[in-house]
Amino acid sequence: MSDSRNFVLGVFDDEDVLLSAVRKVRGAGVKIDEVYSPFPVHGLDEELGYKRSRLPIAAFMFGILGTSLALTMQFWMLGVDWPMIIGGKDFTPLPDFIPVTFELTVLLAAFGMVGTFFVSSDLKPWKDPKMLDLRITDDKHVMAIDLGQNKSVDAQTINSVLKDSGAVEVNDKEVED
Repeated sequence: MSDSRNFVLGVFDDEDVLLSAVRKVRGAGVKIDEVYSPFPVHGLDEELGYKRSRLPIAAFMFGILGTSLALTMQFWMLGVDWPMIIGGKDFTPLPDFIPVTFELTVLLAAFGMVGTFFVSSDLKPWKDPKMLDLRITDDKHVMAIDLGQNKSVDAQTINSVLKDSGAVEVNDKEVED
């Protein structure tokens, strides 16, 4: 048996109207579940109160892992496992290791960030995406307000706040989880 959630959707035409609507809706004490947009809107994450992403920390950690792995691999292969004197050079010439170290650092940082993003965003190949309104991929911005998260505010108040904030239409939607 699947659970369902009830949403109130405010549909907006313009991103500037959307930004001011987010301020007004949050100022009215309504908790916004998510805002869907066909393109990035500058300043929307700050208006929604999102904290800064920790994805750069993960990228740095994966980069350090790539650097360590590359240097360890090259020192092991050329200095311990199969040492060869090539042109009278040292077994472990560190300047010659820089290109491989750089490439492996970038490779592991990129793959690690992609994996971390998929895990943190709960994006799975077998999961069906939640499409509240098909127009969010075209030209409309949709503010989704979960009624289950807003017990202190009734649906009529939320509808009137959205209409007063500049929504071109307000819809009710039930979504299966």
